[in-house]
Amino acid sequence: MQDVKIAMTERKKIALVAHDHKKNDLLNWVSLHREEIIKHQIFATGTTGKLLEETLGIAIECFQSGPLGGDQQIGAKIVTGEIDFLIFFWDPLEPQSHDPDVKALLRMAVVWNIPVANNLASADFLISSPLMNQEYDRYIPDYNTYRARKIDLGQH
Repeated sequence: MQDVKIAMTERKKIALVAHDHKKNDLLNWVSLHREEIIKHQIFATGTTGKLLEETLGIAIECFQSGPLGGDQQIGAKIVTGEIDFLIFFWDPLEPQSHDPDVKALLRMAVVWNIPVANNLASADFLISSPLMNQEYDRYIPDYNTYRARKIDLGQH
């Protein structure tokens, strides 16, 4: 399968998401990296987005709360190329009512080859990367081949 190049601009489109027990970690992290983060376009799920607007003092495009479909909205934006970076502080020790949505969101991030950070250390490494403020070409398989495949429906 051939690869397709998708260009990321210097100004990244970043989704910030955090489960309830990780919201303070995310708010502290964005406060520490505020000057870097405000250079980029920020998206977030409902409650997290409102908290981030207060903390950063910038407008953020907010989706629904995660359990109400916000994770799926972000996943859809990844698929359409409207989000190209995901920082998702998820809580691996706390069961979530929307675990299938979380798994689907993380799957979309991998399928569409976008950078993902799921904890403070990964987020620190990504935000401090020299690639953060320059154009970057990411590659994904040419899914047109997948879409055009012949489906064998077998006997009916």
